[in-house]
Amino acid sequence: KEQAGLDGIRADAHAEYEKEKAELKEALHGIRSALDVLRDYYGGDGGGAAAAMLQKDDDFDAFVQQPAPPHKHSKAENAGASVIKFLENIESDIADNLSKLETEEADAKSGYDKMSTEISVTSGGTKTELKHDEQAAKSLDTTMAEVQSDEETANSEIRAVEQYLARLKSRCLGKT
Repeated sequence: KEQAGLDGIRADAHAEYEKEKAELKEALHGIRSALDVLRDYYGGDGGGAAAAMLQKDDDFDAFVQQPAPPHKHSKAENAGASVIKFLENIESDIADNLSKLETEEADAKSGYDKMSTEISVTSGGTKTELKHDEQAAKSLDTTMAEVQSDEETANSEIRAVEQYLARLKSRCLGKT
């Protein structure tokens, strides 16, 4: 009973861990993808990175004509750097949370394994004690039966001796 309850709790905790782990990995993947795009864009190489952000399908270019960027347009380098820094902090926090989650799961699994072992040893010890007690009871039953048989034999012998004594007394008393 105790092991079954422990198994149920462990299964629920593990399912929750798997769900949270998947969510954190997905968030981490999304943040890293965003960082890659932003680093490519703000990374330097002039307009090449900005051009990489545009769609490059020839049919699409023929269909839609993009106006030339305004002459005053320039990348907001400081804003880009601060956004990247902010996303790097978020990435670090998510990675830390994932690491903590995995450590907690490992600790929970270790605790579960330890408790399972203790329950197994305890129930095994109880079963062994019960087996020894049953053997002792059988041994006592056998001894009791032997003692009762010995008592019956002794009583039978006593009755035989008393009968013989009674016959002797009657012979001896009858001759004098």
